[in-house]
Amino acid sequence: MKTNGLRVTIPGKSRGCKNLVLDNPVIAASGTFGFGREYAEYIDLNQLGAIAVKGLTPAAREGNPTPRIVETEMGIINSIGLQNPGIEKFIEEEMPFLTQYNTKVIANISGNSVEEFVWMSQRLSMEKNIDALEVNVSCPNIHRGGEVFATNPEMVELITSAVRKATDLPIIVKLSPNVTDIGSVAKRAEAGGADAVSLINTVLAMAIDIRQQRPVLKQVFGGLSGPAIKPIALRQVWQVYQSVTIPIIGMGGIMDGNDAIEFILAGATAVSVGTGNFVNPTACVDVLEGIKDYMKDHHLDHINQLVGKAHR
Repeated sequence: MKTNGLRVTIPGKSRGCKNLVLDNPVIAASGTFGFGREYAEYIDLNQLGAIAVKGLTPAAREGNPTPRIVETEMGIINSIGLQNPGIEKFIEEEMPFLTQYNTKVIANISGNSVEEFVWMSQRLSMEKNIDALEVNVSCPNIHRGGEVFATNPEMVELITSAVRKATDLPIIVKLSPNVTDIGSVAKRAEAGGADAVSLINTVLAMAIDIRQQRPVLKQVFGGLSGPAIKPIALRQVWQVYQSVTIPIIGMGGIMDGNDAIEFILAGATAVSVGTGNFVNPTACVDVLEGIKDYMKDHHLDHINQLVGKAHR
């Protein structure tokens, strides 16, 4: 394998848009890696292709009331509620730490309106060390009765288009699995100017405490992540690969290198490791080593030789 055989590029589609070049295809997923501090004592953050930071909102949020997380046999269900310090605190307090490393920084943003997405995109574009935006459309639209943006393909295209006009940073649209046809949603993201899509976000789920005879989570429902959703995630990555021409970042239950290879064969250019970080703080690096071993065993010079190969 060549020294640059792991490097992947997400080309900027629009005029003036930057390319996102990762030294390797492994990304620490948003929501399980904080802002990197918690894991820096376990791994060298320079080894990661990128860090997708904890989901950001315009202002600080305390998140949902507890209990808001529950462990299941094959994953976790969470209803954290986007607890975060807000964009300004993130820039002031977290970015100086992240800029110590060569790893790319992907800012994950969530908004309750198109205007909030646009403002966040503009604000983060002013920071030279932000390398890309991950637009989380799995948020309620307060102007349409709380409808989740990701379930409405037209809204996904509208938000993507608005963000595209507001920034020259690469745009990754994060898709929800809780839709009838994820391929059609991905197409609308591409039509709106997305440079890539990431999938899947968590699957809507719940748990019940049989002793207290009531839901475990205060909010009743939450998002299921971990190995239980991997088959669903693989299927949806496969479908989206057949629907769009832009790169895919695959996620959902990736615990080791073999899991990552499955996603890449299904069509993912890069992969994100989420819940695996809770089980094993060195999961991202272990996944990367597993990818390297697979490539060596199969005499591959470049990771791109595997992308979507299962379709052929």
